[in-house]
Amino acid sequence: MNREALILGIGATSFGRHLDRSAGDLAGQAAHEALRDAGLAPADVGAVFHATVSQKAIDGQHMIPGQVALRPHGFAGVPVVNVENACAGGATALWLAIAHVRAGLSDVALAVGVDKLVCADPTQGLAVFDGAMDVARREETLAALAALTDPLPPELSVDGDRSVFMEIYASLARAHMQRFGTTEAHLAAVSAKNHAHSVHNPRAHFRRAFTAEEILAARRVAWPLTVPMCSPVSDGAAAVVVTRADSTRDESAVAVLSSVLLSGTDRATNDAARHIGRRAALAAYEKASIGPQDVDVAEVHDATAFGEIQQVENLGLCPIGDGGPWSASGAGALGGTVPVNPSGGLESRGHPVSATGLAQVFELVTQLRGRAGGRQVPDARIAIAENGGGLYGIEEAVAAVTILGRTR
Repeated sequence: MNREALILGIGATSFGRHLDRSAGDLAGQAAHEALRDAGLAPADVGAVFHATVSQKAIDGQHMIPGQVALRPHGFAGVPVVNVENACAGGATALWLAIAHVRAGLSDVALAVGVDKLVCADPTQGLAVFDGAMDVARREETLAALAALTDPLPPELSVDGDRSVFMEIYASLARAHMQRFGTTEAHLAAVSAKNHAHSVHNPRAHFRRAFTAEEILAARRVAWPLTVPMCSPVSDGAAAVVVTRADSTRDESAVAVLSSVLLSGTDRATNDAARHIGRRAALAAYEKASIGPQDVDVAEVHDATAFGEIQQVENLGLCPIGDGGPWSASGAGALGGTVPVNPSGGLESRGHPVSATGLAQVFELVTQLRGRAGGRQVPDARIAIAENGGGLYGIEEAVAAVTILGRTR
């Protein structure tokens, strides 16, 4: 069977610091909000796909985190599948929920993503990311990435605790700058745009606008990245209800035009056309029978401002190498050619890892319903989400691209 799938309900907590709440509390809130939005109850759900990394890495709740998080909220007896796929865990849970419904195994499936990464000891939260790469080849991998460009002069080096992935993004950003002429000003333009968008998102971790000048003058994390260019460590949860197209006539439902999940491949460092994000986007466009020119709004994985520059290229919103100038032109801002990250993106909305991919879909469904308020993209009909995770070699270990369409 290959039944058409719809997104019928969405839910999300605010992203930020939730020191007084458990992962299960956050997951339950998002799940029930999504079910209320869909007009359903826990008993209507045929399967749950639950994504997390912090319940395991920080809480020590291995093996059955989804059951532990959700049974107190009424999800008893239903199959619960635990998902871990680095920062693409939420998108992977959604991919599984869509496949489950399309296969006819259930009429309704629920994808939930949750993480609590804010800790009294900040190094504990940052350490979660250490396992998102080949730990046996960690130093070899970091050295290979650093070798993509000339060594940094001492005055640009930074000491202090930070996520290893900020070092990774910085290395990739420097390689892009050297090859294509991308500048610090381009990165600042992306960051300023996303922080401006977040002012209109009540669920965002940060809701403060920054000028490009303030962003460039901010504390350096790893050159060329400054703090406002990087996603914060966040807590939060998001959930999405998927159902069969022939099971509802709800006009607020959104069509799943395609859902693609890929792993990386071995490729030459300069072969950007075979980047995992590019391959996932092309596959998603083909399945949806559309092209980049049809996209009205996008949410991409901007764990740093450079991530957005790379992903707008991979999605074909601009030619490879032109992501910096395209972004600086305002093409990706509200009112631009294709608004990107109207939610504020990871840089402002926050990044509770396993919730991120579902939070992107929350935003895009809200846009397609025309309910995004001050960040609304007028008459949005086609939306695309790109969510990547981990690192293997020179690119993400996993990439998910989901294309959604308005049904009315």
